[in-house]
Amino acid sequence: MSPSVAAALRRLVAERAGYMCEYCGIPESLTFFGCQIDHIVAAKHGGDTTANNLCYACVFCNRFKGSDLGSVDPDSGALVRFFNPRSDCWGSILNTSALASRRSQRLGLQPPASCVSTTLIESLNATRVTCEGPVKLGCTG
Repeated sequence: MSPSVAAALRRLVAERAGYMCEYCGIPESLTFFGCQIDHIVAAKHGGDTTANNLCYACVFCNRFKGSDLGSVDPDSGALVRFFNPRSDCWGSILNTSALASRRSQRLGLQPPASCVSTTLIESLNATRVTCEGPVKLGCTG
């Protein structure tokens, strides 16, 4: 179980994120379940409950990521870390263009982190439905 996050720290994280998921970029207002505070490095892996280790995540991204730190790169088979919203930049990877082209561009990230994180987003994008109907994930970052 994650440590409790003080209300002031929750507010800081949400405001810093612009009330958008820091993994997929969906605005909280378009989600059915809202967003949550996520430990980038889970407490069980030694992650602190500090602003630098917390991000704003939609329920789907938070659930798919869980307490994992990374996954297997589908191209190389190497174990690589997930995208870190505090140290990595999606840049134009997560705009509304096709995810297939994002994979080849890998802008602003080391290729494995980009590919693994984009694969996670692809799996979310396949099933994402909001209270306003189906939506494609993306961000303005």
